[in-house]
Amino acid sequence: MLQLKYSEYELEAGTDEAGRGCLSGPVVAAAVILPDNFHHELLNDSKQLSEKKRKELRPYIEENAIAFGVSFIHQEEVDTLNVLRASITGMHRSIEKLNPSPQFIAVDGNKFSSYKNIPHQTIVKGDGKYMNIAAASVLAKTYRDDYMEKIHEEFPQYNWKKNKGYPTKEHRDAIRKHGATLYHRKSFKLLSEQLKLDL
Repeated sequence: MLQLKYSEYELEAGTDEAGRGCLSGPVVAAAVILPDNFHHELLNDSKQLSEKKRKELRPYIEENAIAFGVSFIHQEEVDTLNVLRASITGMHRSIEKLNPSPQFIAVDGNKFSSYKNIPHQTIVKGDGKYMNIAAASVLAKTYRDDYMEKIHEEFPQYNWKKNKGYPTKEHRDAIRKHGATLYHRKSFKLLSEQLKLDL
């Protein structure tokens, strides 16, 4: 059973990201402040939910949250920053969009950099423990999936509609056959024989 939030603060934001381990596309982060009476029986860590359930949850979260923010860190910026810094930057930008601003930030994972001196806590597997982080994970995942489905139309040979840019065998085989696109992260090891790949 998920708890609503980690702290006693009234305005606590949960934040999470999606797409860190992908070979292509953005890292997408979200931050959500939920009201005390928030409830939805489906809400859980987005990785535990089917795509259909995540899509059902997203409008409910957006309509019922006190505030939410979503931000995209595109592949060029991921390559410049490195993926961990890209994730934290994305979370910061999402928190920046919250109105009202949070008094406390609950972060999924074990790495974060302080944001505007607002107290925070990192929580490993926080998206399976707290509703506000779970809600952020659902938004990050659904916004990212929508984006990957959109760019799939440009490059259907990589089947991003299905693999969402993750390093599946099919995705790696397509890179081996067709090379890398502008959406691929050049700083990532796209293939085990990376040195032979003409980027």
